[in-house]
Amino acid sequence: MNIYEVLRRPIITEKGTTQTGMNKYVFEVATPANKLQIKEAVEKVFKVNVVHVNVINVPGKMRRVGKHRGMTSPWKKAIVTVREGQRIEMFEGA
Repeated sequence: MNIYEVLRRPIITEKGTTQTGMNKYVFEVATPANKLQIKEAVEKVFKVNVVHVNVINVPGKMRRVGKHRGMTSPWKKAIVTVREGQRIEMFEGA
């Protein structure tokens, strides 16, 4: 898998924004990606040193639109911790 296919998008939420103070950043990643691939992708794309990678598989949820029911797609979330003193600029000052 190409490193540019591993990271899908950053996840900007209130909880994720508070974690940036602890050098943690949240990304949606490709479902087949593992921790080593995520670490390599973040280090190459953002030029930071990654200390930890935590991965969460988020299940799909049941949703309704009128009388129709369906499921949202399941996805994978990664919480990446970078070395003390380093930052990912994309998350700062949004």
